Amino acid sequence: MQIDIAGEALELLPARAVWWPRERLLMVADVHFGKAAAFRAGGLPVPRGTTSQNLAALDALLASRPARGIVFLGDFLHARASQAGATLAALRAWRLRHRDLALTLVRGNHDAHAGDPPADLGLAVVDEPWYLGPFAFGHHPRETAGSHLFCGHLHPVHHLGWGGERLRLPCFVVGPHRTVLPAFGAFTGGHPVTPADDDRLFVATDDAVFAVPR
Repeated sequence: MQIDIAGEALELLPARAVWWPRERLLMVADVHFGKAAAFRAGGLPVPRGTTSQNLAALDALLASRPARGIVFLGDFLHARASQAGATLAALRAWRLRHRDLALTLVRGNHDAHAGDPPADLGLAVVDEPWYLGPFAFGHHPRETAGSHLFCGHLHPVHHLGWGGERLRLPCFVVGPHRTVLPAFGAFTGGHPVTPADDDRLFVATDDAVFAVPR
């Protein structure tokens, strides 16, 4: 889905990411690497493999767009226990395959508890808001004077209903001053959002993004 924000041509992607062609930059929010590992460390029997799913999704994005960098809009790691050996080994192997990619993490609330990723993963870690061109990048959906904000945190989803059926889909919430991305992670869940009068909703299916009629 092509969209113009602050005079810049952007693309909302079905993979729950935003593509900024002029800067060759991808934006994703709320990956929560190691969330399942943190749950298992707490004694909860949750499935394995979510880190591999997330890395495969990033690989698919990079195969589809000639990106020079990725901005992670907070909550890169889920918790301190996410810095488990297997999780970090998978991240390091992925990073070696993409060693020329510029990675920026704008710290979110989970990053504050998890700690910054190890230095050898090569992420530039910054506090919110972080600015580039007409945009600000953060985790929390707060007002940022003078710049359109891209953020996450809410894990927004929208329910579509017809004929007694209801479908729950991740969504982008695009307002005049900020855009909230859906959660990128495979084990993150979602929360229904009530858009403001001047918000636009775009739902993401497996292969397309659609505007929700007002």
